[in-house]
Amino acid sequence: MKFFSSKIFSPYQVFIITVLTFLQFTIVLDFMVLSPLGAMLMDQLSIPPSKFGMVVSAYAFSAGASGLMAAGFADKYDRKKLLMFFYTGFMLGTVFCALAPTYEMLLAARVVTGIFGGVIGSISFAIITDLFKLEVRGRVMGFVQMAFAGAQVLGLPIGLILANNFGWHAPFWMIAIVGTLAGILISTYMKPVTDHLKIKNDRNPFQHFIRTASVPRYLKAFLATTLLATGGYMLMPFGSAFSIHNLGLTLEQLPILYGITGITSIAFGPLIGKWSDKIGKYKIFVAGTLLSMAVVAIYTHFGITPLWIVVAMSMIMFVGISSRMISASALMTGIPEPQDRGAFMSISSSIQQISGGVAAAVAGMIVVQVDNGPLQRYDLLGFVVIATMMISILLMYFINKEVEKPKSNTATLTPENSQPVAEAI
Repeated sequence: MKFFSSKIFSPYQVFIITVLTFLQFTIVLDFMVLSPLGAMLMDQLSIPPSKFGMVVSAYAFSAGASGLMAAGFADKYDRKKLLMFFYTGFMLGTVFCALAPTYEMLLAARVVTGIFGGVIGSISFAIITDLFKLEVRGRVMGFVQMAFAGAQVLGLPIGLILANNFGWHAPFWMIAIVGTLAGILISTYMKPVTDHLKIKNDRNPFQHFIRTASVPRYLKAFLATTLLATGGYMLMPFGSAFSIHNLGLTLEQLPILYGITGITSIAFGPLIGKWSDKIGKYKIFVAGTLLSMAVVAIYTHFGITPLWIVVAMSMIMFVGISSRMISASALMTGIPEPQDRGAFMSISSSIQQISGGVAAAVAGMIVVQVDNGPLQRYDLLGFVVIATMMISILLMYFINKEVEKPKSNTATLTPENSQPVAEAI
Protein backbone atom coordinates (compact mmCIF):
# COMPACT_ATOMS: atom_id res chain seq x y z
CA MET A 1 0.00 0.00 0.00
CA LYS A 2 1.37 3.40 -0.88
CA PHE A 3 0.35 4.74 2.53
CA PHE A 4 2.93 2.36 4.04
CA SER A 5 5.69 3.52 1.70
CA SER A 6 9.23 3.16 3.07
CA LYS A 7 9.71 6.85 2.28
CA ILE A 8 7.18 7.66 5.00
CA PHE A 9 7.61 4.91 7.61
CA SER A 10 10.42 2.55 8.54
CA PRO A 11 9.64 -1.21 8.64
CA TYR A 12 9.51 -1.16 12.43
CA GLN A 13 7.11 1.80 12.39
CA VAL A 14 4.88 -0.15 10.00
CA PHE A 15 4.90 -3.00 12.52
CA ILE A 16 4.00 -0.64 15.36
CA ILE A 17 1.10 0.85 13.38
CA THR A 18 -0.15 -2.63 12.53
CA VAL A 19 -0.06 -4.09 16.05
CA LEU A 20 -1.50 -0.97 17.69
CA THR A 21 -4.32 -1.01 15.14
CA PHE A 22 -4.97 -4.68 15.88
CA LEU A 23 -4.88 -4.02 19.62
CA GLN A 24 -7.24 -1.07 19.25
CA PHE A 25 -9.53 -3.33 17.23
CA THR A 26 -10.07 -5.60 20.23
CA ILE A 27 -10.63 -2.64 22.59
CA VAL A 28 -13.14 -0.98 20.27
CA LEU A 29 -14.94 -4.23 19.51
CA ASP A 30 -15.34 -4.98 23.21
CA PHE A 31 -17.11 -1.64 23.66
CA MET A 32 -18.99 -1.50 20.37
CA VAL A 33 -20.38 -5.03 20.56
CA LEU A 34 -22.75 -3.92 23.32
CA SER A 35 -24.64 -1.67 20.90
CA PRO A 36 -25.80 -4.36 18.44
CA LEU A 37 -26.40 -6.70 21.39
CA GLY A 38 -28.58 -4.04 23.02
CA ALA A 39 -31.92 -5.31 21.75
CA MET A 40 -31.01 -8.91 22.65
CA LEU A 41 -29.73 -8.02 26.13
CA MET A 42 -32.70 -5.83 27.01
CA ASP A 43 -35.03 -8.65 25.97
CA GLN A 44 -33.24 -11.66 27.50
CA LEU A 45 -32.17 -9.96 30.73
CA SER A 46 -35.43 -7.96 31.01
CA ILE A 47 -33.72 -4.61 31.47
CA PRO A 48 -35.06 -1.16 30.46
CA PRO A 49 -33.03 1.36 28.43
CA SER A 50 -31.88 3.13 31.60
CA LYS A 51 -30.26 -0.04 32.97
CA PHE A 52 -28.72 -0.88 29.63
CA GLY A 53 -27.27 2.62 29.56
CA MET A 54 -25.63 1.81 32.89
CA VAL A 55 -23.96 -1.28 31.40
CA VAL A 56 -22.32 1.02 28.85
CA SER A 57 -21.59 3.67 31.47
CA ALA A 58 -20.05 1.18 33.91
CA TYR A 59 -17.18 0.56 31.51
CA ALA A 60 -16.74 4.27 30.87
CA PHE A 61 -16.75 5.33 34.53
CA SER A 62 -14.34 2.62 35.67
CA ALA A 63 -12.06 3.34 32.69
CA GLY A 64 -12.06 7.02 33.54
CA ALA A 65 -11.24 6.42 37.19
CA SER A 66 -8.37 4.01 36.43
CA GLY A 67 -6.92 6.41 33.86
CA LEU A 68 -6.77 9.20 36.41
CA MET A 69 -5.12 6.94 38.96
CA ALA A 70 -2.57 5.74 36.39
CA ALA A 71 -1.78 9.21 35.02
CA GLY A 72 0.92 10.05 37.56
CA PHE A 73 2.79 6.82 36.79
CA ALA A 74 2.33 6.90 33.00
CA ASP A 75 5.70 8.56 32.33
CA LYS A 76 7.64 6.60 34.96
CA TYR A 77 7.87 3.21 33.23
CA ASP A 78 8.56 1.52 29.91
CA ARG A 79 5.39 2.07 27.90
CA LYS A 80 5.52 -1.50 26.55
CA LYS A 81 5.40 -2.95 30.08
CA LEU A 82 2.47 -0.72 30.99
CA LEU A 83 0.70 -1.71 27.81
CA MET A 84 1.07 -5.45 28.48
CA PHE A 85 -0.01 -5.13 32.14
CA PHE A 86 -3.25 -3.34 31.35
CA TYR A 87 -3.98 -5.43 28.26
CA THR A 88 -3.71 -8.63 30.27
CA GLY A 89 -6.22 -7.28 32.79
CA PHE A 90 -8.50 -6.22 29.94
CA MET A 91 -8.48 -9.75 28.52
CA LEU A 92 -9.43 -11.20 31.92
CA GLY A 93 -12.30 -8.71 32.17
CA THR A 94 -13.56 -9.77 28.74
CA VAL A 95 -13.54 -13.41 29.84
CA PHE A 96 -15.61 -12.42 32.90
CA CYS A 97 -18.13 -10.79 30.54
CA ALA A 98 -18.35 -14.04 28.58
CA LEU A 99 -19.05 -15.95 31.80
CA ALA A 100 -21.59 -13.48 33.27
CA PRO A 101 -24.99 -15.20 33.81
CA THR A 102 -27.01 -12.17 34.98
CA TYR A 103 -27.34 -8.42 34.50
CA GLU A 104 -25.60 -7.76 37.82
CA MET A 105 -22.65 -10.00 36.96
CA LEU A 106 -22.36 -8.45 33.52
CA LEU A 107 -22.34 -4.99 35.09
CA ALA A 108 -19.54 -6.03 37.46
CA ALA A 109 -17.58 -7.60 34.59
CA ARG A 110 -17.85 -4.38 32.60
CA VAL A 111 -16.35 -2.50 35.54
CA VAL A 112 -13.35 -4.85 35.61
CA THR A 113 -12.91 -4.57 31.85
CA GLY A 114 -13.08 -0.79 32.02
CA ILE A 115 -10.49 -0.53 34.80
CA PHE A 116 -7.87 -2.08 32.53
CA GLY A 117 -9.17 -1.28 29.05
CA GLY A 118 -9.56 2.44 29.68
CA VAL A 119 -5.81 2.99 30.03
CA ILE A 120 -4.72 1.08 26.92
CA GLY A 121 -5.75 3.73 24.41
CA SER A 122 -3.80 6.46 26.20
CA ILE A 123 -0.66 4.30 26.33
CA SER A 124 -1.00 3.54 22.61
CA PHE A 125 -1.35 7.23 21.74
CA ALA A 126 1.68 8.06 23.91
CA ILE A 127 3.68 5.45 21.98
CA ILE A 128 2.52 6.96 18.69
CA THR A 129 3.50 10.43 19.86
CA ASP A 130 6.94 9.15 20.93
CA LEU A 131 7.71 7.37 17.68
CA PHE A 132 6.12 9.54 14.97
CA LYS A 133 6.53 13.17 13.98
CA LEU A 134 3.48 15.46 14.10
CA GLU A 135 3.64 15.88 10.31
CA VAL A 136 2.71 12.22 9.75
CA ARG A 137 0.46 11.52 12.75
CA GLY A 138 -2.64 12.08 10.65
CA ARG A 139 -1.64 9.10 8.52
CA VAL A 140 -0.87 7.04 11.63
CA MET A 141 -4.19 7.91 13.23
CA GLY A 142 -5.94 7.16 9.96
CA PHE A 143 -4.70 3.58 10.19
CA VAL A 144 -5.13 3.13 13.95
CA GLN A 145 -8.66 4.52 13.82
CA MET A 146 -9.41 1.91 11.15
CA ALA A 147 -9.86 -0.34 14.16
CA PHE A 148 -13.32 1.17 14.55
CA ALA A 149 -14.19 0.26 10.98
CA GLY A 150 -12.55 -3.14 11.26
CA ALA A 151 -14.60 -3.85 14.35
CA GLN A 152 -17.70 -3.15 12.28
CA VAL A 153 -16.72 -5.03 9.14
CA LEU A 154 -15.27 -8.12 10.81
CA GLY A 155 -16.08 -8.00 14.50
CA LEU A 156 -19.70 -6.87 14.71
CA PRO A 157 -21.14 -9.03 11.90
CA ILE A 158 -19.28 -12.09 13.17
CA GLY A 159 -20.23 -11.21 16.75
CA LEU A 160 -23.89 -10.86 15.78
CA ILE A 161 -23.85 -14.17 13.91
CA LEU A 162 -22.30 -15.85 16.94
CA ALA A 163 -24.82 -14.17 19.25
CA ASN A 164 -27.78 -15.16 17.06
CA ASN A 165 -26.62 -18.79 17.00
CA PHE A 166 -24.93 -19.33 20.37
CA GLY A 167 -26.20 -16.53 22.62
CA TRP A 168 -24.97 -13.07 23.60
CA HIS A 169 -21.99 -14.49 25.54
CA ALA A 170 -20.33 -15.77 22.35
CA PRO A 171 -18.97 -12.42 21.01
CA PHE A 172 -17.01 -11.88 24.22
CA TRP A 173 -15.35 -15.28 23.84
CA MET A 174 -14.39 -14.28 20.30
CA ILE A 175 -12.81 -11.05 21.56
CA ALA A 176 -10.89 -12.90 24.28
CA ILE A 177 -9.39 -15.35 21.77
CA VAL A 178 -8.45 -12.71 19.18
CA GLY A 179 -7.14 -10.37 21.88
CA THR A 180 -4.87 -13.03 23.35
CA LEU A 181 -3.24 -13.53 19.95
CA ALA A 182 -2.67 -9.77 19.67
CA GLY A 183 -1.10 -9.68 23.14
CA ILE A 184 1.32 -12.47 22.27
CA LEU A 185 2.40 -10.66 19.11
CA ILE A 186 3.06 -7.38 20.94
CA SER A 187 4.88 -9.10 23.81
CA THR A 188 7.17 -10.96 21.42
CA TYR A 189 8.13 -8.36 18.82
CA MET A 190 7.55 -4.89 20.23
CA LYS A 191 10.67 -3.11 21.52
CA PRO A 192 10.73 -1.25 24.85
CA VAL A 193 9.59 2.38 24.61
CA THR A 194 11.78 4.21 27.11
CA ASP A 195 13.10 7.41 25.50
CA HIS A 196 10.78 9.50 27.70
CA LEU A 197 12.62 8.13 30.76
CA LYS A 198 15.79 9.93 29.63
CA ILE A 199 14.12 13.29 30.28
CA LYS A 200 14.77 14.39 33.86
CA ASN A 201 11.56 14.40 35.89
CA ASP A 202 11.93 14.54 39.67
CA ARG A 203 8.22 14.95 40.41
CA ASN A 204 6.51 12.17 42.31
CA PRO A 205 3.41 10.63 40.64
CA PHE A 206 0.97 12.85 42.52
CA GLN A 207 2.90 16.03 41.66
CA HIS A 208 3.22 14.89 38.05
CA PHE A 209 -0.54 14.37 37.84
CA ILE A 210 -1.36 17.75 39.43
CA ARG A 211 1.12 19.61 37.24
CA THR A 212 -0.14 17.99 34.04
CA ALA A 213 -3.77 18.58 34.98
CA SER A 214 -3.19 22.28 35.60
CA VAL A 215 -1.27 23.44 32.50
CA PRO A 216 -3.55 26.00 30.76
CA ARG A 217 -3.16 24.69 27.21
CA TYR A 218 -3.72 21.14 28.45
CA LEU A 219 -6.96 22.26 30.08
CA LYS A 220 -8.24 23.52 26.72
CA ALA A 221 -7.55 20.11 25.22
CA PHE A 222 -9.31 18.33 28.09
CA LEU A 223 -12.38 20.52 27.61
CA ALA A 224 -12.45 19.75 23.91
CA THR A 225 -12.14 16.03 24.66
CA THR A 226 -15.17 16.29 26.94
CA LEU A 227 -17.34 17.66 24.15
CA LEU A 228 -16.05 15.20 21.56
CA ALA A 229 -16.83 12.24 23.81
CA THR A 230 -20.25 13.55 24.81
CA GLY A 231 -21.49 13.66 21.24
CA GLY A 232 -20.03 10.30 20.28
CA TYR A 233 -21.34 8.27 23.19
CA MET A 234 -24.92 9.52 23.13
CA LEU A 235 -26.16 7.90 19.94
CA MET A 236 -24.03 4.74 19.98
CA PRO A 237 -25.62 2.69 22.82
CA PHE A 238 -29.08 2.72 21.27
CA GLY A 239 -28.06 2.37 17.62
CA SER A 240 -29.23 -1.23 17.18
CA ALA A 241 -32.44 -0.71 19.18
CA PHE A 242 -33.30 2.36 17.06
CA SER A 243 -32.55 0.43 13.86
CA ILE A 244 -34.86 -2.43 14.86
CA HIS A 245 -37.71 -0.69 16.69
CA ASN A 246 -37.83 2.61 14.73
CA LEU A 247 -36.31 1.96 11.31
CA GLY A 248 -37.85 -1.49 10.92
CA LEU A 249 -34.67 -3.49 10.36
CA THR A 250 -34.28 -7.07 11.56
CA LEU A 251 -31.48 -8.65 13.61
CA GLU A 252 -30.41 -10.49 10.47
CA GLN A 253 -30.03 -7.18 8.59
CA LEU A 254 -27.80 -5.56 11.21
CA PRO A 255 -24.64 -7.40 10.07
CA ILE A 256 -25.26 -6.04 6.56
CA LEU A 257 -25.63 -2.49 7.88
CA TYR A 258 -22.53 -2.62 10.08
CA GLY A 259 -20.49 -4.48 7.49
CA ILE A 260 -21.08 -2.04 4.62
CA THR A 261 -20.58 1.08 6.74
CA GLY A 262 -17.43 -0.46 8.20
CA ILE A 263 -15.99 -1.15 4.75
CA THR A 264 -16.63 2.51 3.92
CA SER A 265 -14.69 3.60 7.00
CA ILE A 266 -11.80 1.28 6.16
CA ALA A 267 -11.61 2.71 2.66
CA PHE A 268 -11.72 6.34 3.81
CA GLY A 269 -9.65 6.08 7.01
CA PRO A 270 -6.18 6.19 5.43
CA LEU A 271 -7.34 8.82 2.93
CA ILE A 272 -8.71 11.04 5.69
CA GLY A 273 -5.44 10.68 7.60
CA LYS A 274 -3.42 11.65 4.52
CA TRP A 275 -5.71 14.61 3.79
CA SER A 276 -5.46 15.83 7.39
CA ASP A 277 -1.66 15.92 7.07
CA LYS A 278 -1.74 17.70 3.70
CA ILE A 279 -4.82 19.94 3.86
CA GLY A 280 -4.85 20.64 7.58
CA LYS A 281 -6.13 18.67 10.55
CA TYR A 282 -8.51 21.38 11.73
CA LYS A 283 -10.01 21.89 8.25
CA ILE A 284 -10.76 18.17 7.97
CA PHE A 285 -12.26 18.21 11.47
CA VAL A 286 -14.63 21.05 10.58
CA ALA A 287 -15.67 19.38 7.33
CA GLY A 288 -16.32 16.08 9.11
CA THR A 289 -18.28 17.80 11.87
CA LEU A 290 -20.55 19.68 9.48
CA LEU A 291 -21.22 16.49 7.54
CA SER A 292 -21.99 14.58 10.74
CA MET A 293 -24.36 17.28 11.98
CA ALA A 294 -26.37 17.18 8.75
CA VAL A 295 -26.69 13.39 8.80
CA VAL A 296 -27.61 13.23 12.51
CA ALA A 297 -30.35 15.82 11.96
CA ILE A 298 -31.90 13.65 9.23
CA TYR A 299 -31.18 10.17 10.59
CA THR A 300 -32.67 10.67 14.07
CA HIS A 301 -36.01 11.70 12.53
CA PHE A 302 -36.38 8.58 10.38
CA GLY A 303 -39.36 6.25 10.77
CA ILE A 304 -39.71 2.91 8.97
CA THR A 305 -37.00 3.14 6.29
CA PRO A 306 -35.74 0.80 3.53
CA LEU A 307 -32.45 -0.90 4.29
CA TRP A 308 -30.59 0.73 1.39
CA ILE A 309 -31.42 4.25 2.62
CA VAL A 310 -30.31 3.39 6.16
CA VAL A 311 -27.06 1.95 4.79
CA ALA A 312 -26.42 5.01 2.59
CA MET A 313 -27.00 7.45 5.46
CA SER A 314 -24.85 5.37 7.80
CA MET A 315 -22.01 5.34 5.27
CA ILE A 316 -22.07 9.13 5.02
CA MET A 317 -22.30 9.48 8.80
CA PHE A 318 -19.27 7.27 9.37
CA VAL A 319 -17.18 9.25 6.88
CA GLY A 320 -17.99 12.35 8.91
CA ILE A 321 -17.32 10.65 12.25
CA SER A 322 -14.02 9.20 10.99
CA SER A 323 -12.93 12.65 9.80
CA ARG A 324 -13.61 14.04 13.27
CA MET A 325 -11.88 11.22 15.13
CA ILE A 326 -8.75 11.01 13.02
CA SER A 327 -8.08 14.74 12.75
CA ALA A 328 -8.92 15.46 16.40
CA SER A 329 -6.71 12.60 17.64
CA ALA A 330 -3.79 13.79 15.53
CA LEU A 331 -4.22 17.38 16.75
CA MET A 332 -4.35 16.34 20.40
CA THR A 333 -0.99 14.57 20.16
CA GLY A 334 0.61 17.92 19.34
CA ILE A 335 -0.36 19.47 22.67
CA PRO A 336 1.74 17.74 25.40
CA GLU A 337 5.46 18.13 26.00
CA PRO A 338 7.51 14.89 25.73
CA GLN A 339 7.86 14.49 29.50
CA ASP A 340 4.08 14.84 29.99
CA ARG A 341 2.78 12.67 27.16
CA GLY A 342 1.85 9.62 29.19
CA ALA A 343 0.09 11.60 31.90
CA PHE A 344 -1.64 13.88 29.39
CA MET A 345 -2.93 10.94 27.35
CA SER A 346 -4.11 9.13 30.50
CA ILE A 347 -6.01 12.17 31.78
CA SER A 348 -7.44 12.85 28.34
CA SER A 349 -8.55 9.23 28.00
CA SER A 350 -10.12 9.31 31.46
CA ILE A 351 -12.02 12.48 30.67
CA GLN A 352 -13.21 10.91 27.44
CA GLN A 353 -14.41 7.79 29.22
CA ILE A 354 -16.11 9.66 32.08
CA SER A 355 -17.74 12.12 29.68
CA GLY A 356 -18.86 9.24 27.53
CA GLY A 357 -20.29 7.49 30.57
CA VAL A 358 -22.23 10.57 31.57
CA ALA A 359 -23.43 10.97 27.99
CA ALA A 360 -24.61 7.35 27.78
CA ALA A 361 -26.41 7.67 31.11
CA VAL A 362 -28.06 10.95 30.04
CA ALA A 363 -29.04 9.35 26.74
CA GLY A 364 -30.68 6.54 28.70
CA MET A 365 -32.74 9.11 30.59
CA ILE A 366 -33.73 11.00 27.43
CA VAL A 367 -34.70 7.96 25.36
CA VAL A 368 -37.92 6.20 26.39
CA GLN A 369 -39.31 2.84 25.30
CA VAL A 370 -42.80 1.61 26.15
CA ASP A 371 -43.75 -2.08 25.92
CA ASN A 372 -40.87 -2.97 23.59
CA GLY A 373 -42.13 -0.42 21.07
CA PRO A 374 -40.26 2.30 19.13
CA LEU A 375 -37.72 4.43 20.96
CA GLN A 376 -39.16 7.82 21.77
CA ARG A 377 -37.33 11.20 21.92
CA TYR A 378 -34.42 9.91 19.82
CA ASP A 379 -34.81 13.06 17.70
CA LEU A 380 -34.29 15.16 20.85
CA LEU A 381 -31.12 13.19 21.51
CA GLY A 382 -29.98 14.08 18.00
CA PHE A 383 -30.40 17.81 18.67
CA VAL A 384 -28.30 17.50 21.85
CA VAL A 385 -25.55 15.76 19.86
CA ILE A 386 -25.63 18.48 17.18
CA ALA A 387 -25.25 21.16 19.85
CA THR A 388 -22.12 19.46 21.24
CA MET A 389 -20.67 19.23 17.72
CA MET A 390 -21.19 22.94 17.13
CA ILE A 391 -19.33 23.83 20.32
CA SER A 392 -16.53 21.36 19.50
CA ILE A 393 -15.72 23.27 16.29
CA LEU A 394 -14.95 26.36 18.37
CA LEU A 395 -12.91 24.47 20.97
CA MET A 396 -10.83 22.66 18.35
CA TYR A 397 -10.07 26.03 16.74
CA PHE A 398 -8.20 27.03 19.89
CA ILE A 399 -6.52 23.62 20.10
CA ASN A 400 -5.26 24.08 16.54
CA LYS A 401 -3.86 27.50 17.45
CA GLU A 402 -1.98 25.96 20.40
CA VAL A 403 -0.47 23.25 18.20
CA GLU A 404 0.67 25.82 15.65
CA LYS A 405 2.57 27.77 18.31
CA PRO A 406 6.34 27.08 18.20
CA LYS A 407 7.43 25.00 21.21
CA SER A 408 9.65 22.08 22.09
CA ASN A 409 6.96 19.58 21.22
CA THR A 410 8.61 17.39 18.63
CA ALA A 411 8.42 13.62 18.83
CA THR A 412 11.24 11.72 20.51
CA LEU A 413 12.41 9.23 17.90
CA THR A 414 14.94 6.48 18.32
CA PRO A 415 17.65 6.36 15.64
CA GLU A 416 16.28 3.24 13.96
CA ASN A 417 12.82 4.79 13.73
CA SER A 418 13.77 8.30 12.66
CA GLN A 419 12.69 9.67 9.30
CA PRO A 420 13.69 13.04 7.84
CA VAL A 421 10.71 15.38 7.91
CA ALA A 422 11.16 16.17 4.22
CA GLU A 423 10.81 12.44 3.47
CA ALA A 424 7.91 11.99 5.83
CA ILE A 425 5.76 14.52 4.06
